[in-house]
Amino acid sequence: MSDEKQHSTLDITGMTCAACSNRIEKVLNRMEDVEAQVNLTTEKASVDYNPESTSLDDITAKIEKLGYGVQTEKSELDVIGMTCAACSNRIEKVLNKQEGVKTASVNLTTESAVVEYNPGIVTEKDLIGRIQKLGYDAKPKAGKEEQRTQKEKQLQQMKTKLILSAILTAPLLVTMLVHLFGMEIPAIFMNPWFQLALAAPVQFIVGWPFYVGAYKNLRNKSANMDVLVALGTSAAFFYSLFEALKTIGNPAYTPHLYFETSAVIITLILFGKYLETRAKTKTTAAISKLLQMQAKQARVIRDGKEMMIPVEEVQKGDRLVVKPGEKIPVDGIVINGRTSVDESMITGESIPVEKDAQAQVIGATMNKNGTIEMEATKVGKDTALASIIQAVEDAQGSKAPIQRMADVISGYFVPIVVGIAILTFIVWISFISPGSFESALIAAIAVLVIACPCALGLATPTSIMVGTGKSAETGILFKGGEHLERTHQLDAIILDKTGTITKGKPEVTDFTGDEETLQLLASAEKGSEHPLAEAIVAYAAERNINILDTEHFEAIPGHGIQATIGGNEVLVGNRTLMAKNDVKTDGKERELTAYETDGKTAMLIAVNGEYRGSVAAADTLKETAKEAIQQLKDQGLEVIMLTGDNERTAQAIANQAGIDEVIAQVLPEEKAAKVKEVQSQGKKVAMVGDGVNDAPALATADIGMAIGTGTEVAIEAADVTILGGELLLIPKAINLSKATIKNIRQNLFWAFAYNSAGIPIAAAGLLAPWIAGAAMAFSSVSVVTNSLRLKRVKV
Repeated sequence: MSDEKQHSTLDITGMTCAACSNRIEKVLNRMEDVEAQVNLTTEKASVDYNPESTSLDDITAKIEKLGYGVQTEKSELDVIGMTCAACSNRIEKVLNKQEGVKTASVNLTTESAVVEYNPGIVTEKDLIGRIQKLGYDAKPKAGKEEQRTQKEKQLQQMKTKLILSAILTAPLLVTMLVHLFGMEIPAIFMNPWFQLALAAPVQFIVGWPFYVGAYKNLRNKSANMDVLVALGTSAAFFYSLFEALKTIGNPAYTPHLYFETSAVIITLILFGKYLETRAKTKTTAAISKLLQMQAKQARVIRDGKEMMIPVEEVQKGDRLVVKPGEKIPVDGIVINGRTSVDESMITGESIPVEKDAQAQVIGATMNKNGTIEMEATKVGKDTALASIIQAVEDAQGSKAPIQRMADVISGYFVPIVVGIAILTFIVWISFISPGSFESALIAAIAVLVIACPCALGLATPTSIMVGTGKSAETGILFKGGEHLERTHQLDAIILDKTGTITKGKPEVTDFTGDEETLQLLASAEKGSEHPLAEAIVAYAAERNINILDTEHFEAIPGHGIQATIGGNEVLVGNRTLMAKNDVKTDGKERELTAYETDGKTAMLIAVNGEYRGSVAAADTLKETAKEAIQQLKDQGLEVIMLTGDNERTAQAIANQAGIDEVIAQVLPEEKAAKVKEVQSQGKKVAMVGDGVNDAPALATADIGMAIGTGTEVAIEAADVTILGGELLLIPKAINLSKATIKNIRQNLFWAFAYNSAGIPIAAAGLLAPWIAGAAMAFSSVSVVTNSLRLKRVKV
């Protein structure tokens, strides 16, 4: 064993004092052949270790076991050269074994890799080098525009190759008429050297990437689609060449040629790949739509002058002018002006929102009718829309658990198929057609060509991409494929009351009294900061009641308020306040109890010692709450309301919403425990809250759903974000999950069924190789096409 030590520096997270750094240092130094120094100030660990006895992954695991973290970085790479699931699985497996890599996920559909790694152990350059060593290429993820240009260029190159291949293959197809129908055709078409001249460019120019891919994979002791295609077409081509050579010096010999088989297989596979690539571009339509929502330019004030600049050049703190009909360029705060803004693309709320000084505005929303001046507070990747786009991209690039089975199978698939092809050849030449090399070869080629695992590799990621894209367009953000898969498995859903079932803003529901009483009531409440006071003032404003000046105002905690207005003594509050001031409220008890039974907060009003009326306010149900809850029940879910309100108020709201089970008087810190109680009954539970004060409960639930407006807090807090707070999106999210999983299962079934049926049919000699090639090519196209059906599914 070598005593030579390597050095590395790790960034440590979670240390709060010297005791933390001392503990980590002590534990690391107890490890075999490890010398460590941990610096609390720089939050770094300097480690010297012997890699033969202890790996950096072991050291990292030890630090994490102590309850601290090791800082990681995430790289997104474009991977070039993958052709099937075996490729993506091979790269993913190798990256995950790389020391310093925490997780690696390679997506065949998006042709990308997302790698989380420890920068003190491995670098992005190392990761790219490792991928290149496997025979592929990789580079840091390109910008959206660059990616689109690259895809268009790739598609054009494929189209050019396909046209060339089709032109050369067409005359060879004519020879099939002889084999199939015994038709008479010009002799030139049957000339072996004429066929060779047409087939060779298809085999070695158009088909050269198959050879390159096969060589690189075999060199790294793995196999993929390229190996199958290269083996199958080469066998047909070189056997035909061998037969053609037999005619030299023996003109009477009739060669058995299969040049058309190799050429047609390559052309059909290329055609299938072309259609597949075209179809795959449609799976990213959701991202394209989101990107199109962004403003392209911004009107910025610099050096006292207005100027138009690209939105990418806007900096935090810039002052911007937004005119009617223009998109708000970035997130910010209104400084001057007043307008209404259509925020439906972010919040789902169709009614424009009034904005004046200090109001927050969201980038990409539409300014309707007023010119405003605003200050940019979030730009670039920090804006709400950028966060949404990133969330959708992360979800589309992630893997659902259902994909693991397909990954495992496709990883072993190609070597097994090669084995079956060899066995097929032996059985045919030994038993079925003894001594007939030709028959055995054709059967083996058909097996090789039909058994490509492409469809298997595309089955899950294409559905996930379309499903998450469709959900984003609907206003639902799934954080990853695993959440999209788990959502349809729910048994119970727990809904927070305030801001989720209700609007989160009290409104006056009942008022008894005349216009003068309402004027005095609103004038008195204007001095209060209580949410109920705001509701009363808003109620009066809707009725064009003028607010009077208050000569004296006093808040009486727990009871109400007292004010003097125009010489009138005004009291607003509960029974106790009225009793203390000798205000007679005889016969009003039944009215107050009725209000409270309905979940309303009731207040009595007295002017100059005389009872003048009552007012009741409530945090009212969202318009679609009852309908959404009924839909959840129809889906077979147990619906539970969770709230800090008292039992009577909570039950009243639950009755209005159609909820049978209520958990009331729960403190915010107790919500997670209540979620666990429901889970302990063996149920899969979703928690729906606002994404901030419900964060512990959201994290505890099997699926956390944040009701939000697309802010980064809401997106970070939960597995699923419901944009805009529209409750009907919750049953839609469950329906989308069901539809996506159903689509994935359809894809996997047909991919497995196709290979399970195709291989024995080909081995039995019932499938011509060129038909096998066509079937293989179109199996991938059919999987992608089936996934695209999700775009039209009704939720």
